[in-house]
Amino acid sequence: MSGLGARLRGYAASGLAILQTRLELLATEVAEEKVRLGALLGYAAAAFFFLGFGVVMLALFLTVLLWDSHRLLALAVFSALFLVIGLIAAAAAARIGRQGSHLFAASIAELAQDREMIRPDNEPEGR
Repeated sequence: MSGLGARLRGYAASGLAILQTRLELLATEVAEEKVRLGALLGYAAAAFFFLGFGVVMLALFLTVLLWDSHRLLALAVFSALFLVIGLIAAAAAARIGRQGSHLFAASIAELAQDREMIRPDNEPEGR
């Protein structure tokens, strides 16, 4: 009986060690994703602000430059250009939003590998 108890304790310790390792991997993935998203949002906000400001200033400059001859044409062209760029950006954002996240992919793969290692050879695949 003591041999069986020791063996069960050994299995439980191994199972807990595997679980701890997988949870540490999961925590690392969450931390990496948080840092990546923070950097992405920071750079995207800076790019959005400065590019947007630059484009507006360029549109104002060209409109003022063409004010005496073609001011309505300049305003119409820039309005159409901004609307088209906005629609393209909205479509790209929608496409990215529909894509699935790869968060926890490594943890899920490791857990599947662990499950395959402990599955008895005679157990069917569906179980």
